[in-house]
Amino acid sequence: MSTETAIPIDAIEEWRLPDKGKLGMICLIIAESAIFSIFVVAYVFYMGKSLSGPTPAQVLRLPIFATVCLLSSSLTVHFAVTTLEKGKTGLSTLWLAATVLLGGIFLTNTGLEWHELIYHDGLTIRTNLFGTTFYSLVGLHASHVLVGLVMLCVALAFGITGKLESHHAHRLDALSYYWHFVDAVWVIVFTVVYVLGR
Repeated sequence: MSTETAIPIDAIEEWRLPDKGKLGMICLIIAESAIFSIFVVAYVFYMGKSLSGPTPAQVLRLPIFATVCLLSSSLTVHFAVTTLEKGKTGLSTLWLAATVLLGGIFLTNTGLEWHELIYHDGLTIRTNLFGTTFYSLVGLHASHVLVGLVMLCVALAFGITGKLESHHAHRLDALSYYWHFVDAVWVIVFTVVYVLGR
């Protein structure tokens, strides 16, 4: 006679596959992390090895305002996801708009910085090793910010037209992973280029 007790079927949790969107985004982030690592290592390796100027200390200014805007956008995209999960689509759309605005400010500041570096300071990608590694690393990050902004603008357009609903929250959450990644990478880029590199 068996002494095992039967587990009621109601007590067994149903196992579900992980969300494909989030899993795909995590895989993308892992691959992108490898690419960024190569560019960061190259920047560090060639740091201070330029034979001619201008040098980072001569031309780089700390982009504090742009950094605050980008890092703040991680909070706004988080609030966009959480409010959408609660069914507050209007509020979620406002948080998305704030995220797009903050990301746009960051990209605009990057563009203004590059304009000054190129036309005022004479630093181009061909000037010296610093110029090559600087524009490669910062440009790689800026391109990722641009891609993230395009995706966020699509989500915002759905919100404005009333097509963004609470059952889309998991998709917006997957997109937020990418945006958080872009913000986290900026912390590394900022530290390496604007703090240690100067």
